[in-house]
Amino acid sequence: METNGYSTQSRTFLTQAKDELAQGDSVQASEKLWGAAAQIVKAVAARRGWPHRSHRDLYVAVDRCVAETGDDELFRLFQVASAQHMNFYENLQPLNMVRSAVPELELFVEKLERL
Repeated sequence: METNGYSTQSRTFLTQAKDELAQGDSVQASEKLWGAAAQIVKAVAARRGWPHRSHRDLYVAVDRCVAETGDDELFRLFQVASAQHMNFYENLQPLNMVRSAVPELELFVEKLERL
């Protein structure tokens, strides 16, 4: 997928997450929120020629983005995304907790879109 495709998919996943939350499905919303974060990291990594096929690659790419920008908040925001990925498998978070991750992950996507 070309880098623009990753960015587009990231935004699509954000929209789908909101739709899932409106229907009360926190599990599917969580996975879409993780997907939005993962796809935008893949977009940045692909543009820079960095590996981006594994979860580890994504974490390393975020680390490189922090080194490049000095924006430590990217670490915290990606950890929010990672918690959503875990919630997809474990269904630990109440609906409102998942809902509270939406603005955080919108911010993460916005920040990485600028890179």
